Amino acid sequence: MKKILVPCDFSEQAVSAFRFAIDVATQAKGEIHLINVVEVPVLHDSVLMPVMAFEEALFKELREKAEKQFKKIREKYAPERLKVTSQVIFGPVSRMLADYIEGNEIDLVVMGTRGASGVREVLIGSNAEKMVRNSSVPVIAVKKYVKAATIKNIVFPNTLNTEHQEDLVMKVKALQSFFKATLHIVWINTPTNFTRDSVTHKRLQAFAKRFMLKDFTINVFNDPYEEAGTINFAQEIGADMIAMGTHGRKGIAHFFSGSVAEDVVNHVDCPIWTYTIKK
Repeated sequence: MKKILVPCDFSEQAVSAFRFAIDVATQAKGEIHLINVVEVPVLHDSVLMPVMAFEEALFKELREKAEKQFKKIREKYAPERLKVTSQVIFGPVSRMLADYIEGNEIDLVVMGTRGASGVREVLIGSNAEKMVRNSSVPVIAVKKYVKAATIKNIVFPNTLNTEHQEDLVMKVKALQSFFKATLHIVWINTPTNFTRDSVTHKRLQAFAKRFMLKDFTINVFNDPYEEAGTINFAQEIGADMIAMGTHGRKGIAHFFSGSVAEDVVNHVDCPIWTYTIKK
């Protein structure tokens, strides 16, 4: 967590993410990259002429306005000893952030989210949801500011499918170690994916043993749906964070299958850590 990217539109949620990132970066002795992405329309009628529809004067005005806001929140929240760089980028949000992550060797994204619901969630989704789906590095979605030092109970929903999970579990263990937290491994037992509790407990114990987990609990929680089960279990134990893997489904497959991780990001208040499982 040495290099932390915080996409910032200066909303209340983005400022909350910045404050949380400050806590993490201070503890990790890292640095923060505060980025404001301004999405601008381009002319699509010619591949050879990707001409932006705004004049240079407007770009300058938008950049200067953002830089003043950067200065304001840095002076209010960031300690002087912490390295915070800020930049305004023009272009499509998702692509610009992906390029920045790769070009600057970012380790973690901390991003504010308002959540989404109803038709907006299905047709548009939130920028945080898109980041969860596409990011090559872990993402922490923050709706409300909480002190990083208060994170002591992390829920880790598990599919018990050990294939492709090694990288995910190693990162979850590092997350747990960083916060010095207890890991609550949970299997959400749904009617469509039902397993007897006795069988599931044995599989969870085997999972924990295989990955040499420490300071953990194993749990089975019954609920009609995985998303609701994850949220309800987290609320029941008073979780401070939820850590989830996502498969980053896109297009038609994403629309029909959805993503439990993205749904949880949209509907829970505590910070959500996600990582795209690589195949």
